[in-house]
Amino acid sequence: MNYKESFLDYIRFEKRYSDHTILSYRTDLDQFEGFCIEETGDCDLCRADVKLIRSWVVYLMEGGLSARSVNRKISTLKSFYKYLMREQHIQMNPMDKVLSPKLSKKLPSFVDSDKMDLLLDGHDFGEDFSGYRNRLIIEILYITGMRQAELIGLRDRDIDQFELNIKVTGKRNKQRIVPFDRAYLEVIRQYIEIRNEKFPEREFPNFLLTDKGKPLYPKFVYKIVNSYLRFVTTMEHRSPHILRHTFATHMLNRGADLNAIKEILGHANLSATQVYTHNTFEKLVTIYKQAVL
Repeated sequence: MNYKESFLDYIRFEKRYSDHTILSYRTDLDQFEGFCIEETGDCDLCRADVKLIRSWVVYLMEGGLSARSVNRKISTLKSFYKYLMREQHIQMNPMDKVLSPKLSKKLPSFVDSDKMDLLLDGHDFGEDFSGYRNRLIIEILYITGMRQAELIGLRDRDIDQFELNIKVTGKRNKQRIVPFDRAYLEVIRQYIEIRNEKFPEREFPNFLLTDKGKPLYPKFVYKIVNSYLRFVTTMEHRSPHILRHTFATHMLNRGADLNAIKEILGHANLSATQVYTHNTFEKLVTIYKQAVL
């Protein structure tokens, strides 16, 4: 009996899979069958054991296939051997002990530190209300790592000009204190003075306002961040969250403790912060170059 064709008929007529999906299953099974013949000289897939299947997985990965593609092929075999078990063609399912490779997480994008310095120190934001506000949007997101929603929700009372820190209200109303350098204090004071002159009877308590005196909103913040980041980077996504990634990566590159960064970012657990450790490769390259020159 040709178990492969029987399985393909099953997913075609009973499971109602599309022709495209069936073709993918057939291709995967044909490839595995070819591997079995090459390794053992046996084309009977019912006799494939865990060791042989694992060898095939290793073969695929060493051949440069992505983890996502390997997982899809493993999924095909799982469906196939589950069918064989259901039809009682095999007594033990060899796929029970076959693990799928972990998918690699996409690393957060960030702006290089020299480019951020160029933006903050070399760009003319202007000395009117919009200029000071736009500068603060960029600076606060970058120097604190706070989320866009946290920035929008800031009140005047959250900014302690004497202790040089900002009280941030994060997810689930959890609050944290984030410090900032005295160098940014003058911009904050100038903005408040110009804002209060422009809107002497403010309708809203928000620290940062639009040109019409309304609270900021996500699309507005995105537009500001995107418009300024385009001066220093060609990356496709120039969102406010990029500045959060940039803050965390630069802090790590400068030797900051991972747990401290976790607290500043407001992460619930360390695993969410650890993704940034992969980006510190930039620091290792710099150190290596300094050592060999």
